[in-house]
Amino acid sequence: MIRIEFLGTGTSTGVPQVNCSCEVCSSADVRDKRLRASVLVTVDQCNILIDCGPDFRCQALRSHIARIDALLVTHSHYDHCGGLDDLRPYCIEKPLPIYAEQSVIDDIKARIPYCFKEHLYPGVPRFEMRPINPYVPFRVGQVEIMPLQVMHYKLPIMGFRIGDVAYITDCLTLPEATIRQLEGLDVLVINALRRTPHLSHQSLDEALALIERLSPRRAYLTHMSHQMGRHSDVSTLLPPNVAFAYDTMTVE
Repeated sequence: MIRIEFLGTGTSTGVPQVNCSCEVCSSADVRDKRLRASVLVTVDQCNILIDCGPDFRCQALRSHIARIDALLVTHSHYDHCGGLDDLRPYCIEKPLPIYAEQSVIDDIKARIPYCFKEHLYPGVPRFEMRPINPYVPFRVGQVEIMPLQVMHYKLPIMGFRIGDVAYITDCLTLPEATIRQLEGLDVLVINALRRTPHLSHQSLDEALALIERLSPRRAYLTHMSHQMGRHSDVSTLLPPNVAFAYDTMTVE
């Protein structure tokens, strides 16, 4: 069994956005409170975190995350890896494996160099960096994971397929090689930033067109900005097999 918990479903600014009083940012609906995008995927007893943004501490406390077996990083933008230092409680007994492309690993090492010194300062998080490449599967314990290339405008980043579940964020377009790897999905999690087009993220219409092409049994939208609109309003625009994810939502 695969269980997905949405720790955050917002874009880089989160929702509500700082210094904004629009109807979404002012909404009392808890589904309109979106921390930065991240999910916890549990396969049997294996807990795999995908992305660790600056809201991770709040997410971990809210969801009572007791153990993390590995972290997968889609790319090195701050909203996807700005919370790495908060992983230190999960690195006490042994280093935490982090799977990412080599360029992302290099960025992480440059951003928090104190975690990679020869002589570590007591208490800093300990990481074991494991480079991965698109379309070359790897394992976390007994769980096989397929890394997939995703185009974030002109920046190639990573998505992941685990069994019949795929998680893709910050996507504008997908290479045909990735499209082929997304056949036969039970669940697709895909980004949709807002109603109108954007330079580097899918709009709602673009995400829905991609979902129609890939034909997963169910699809969940994530990485939304306040410009998407209120959850209760825009949910009425979706096909029956598509839903807006929201923080703390779980899918099995």
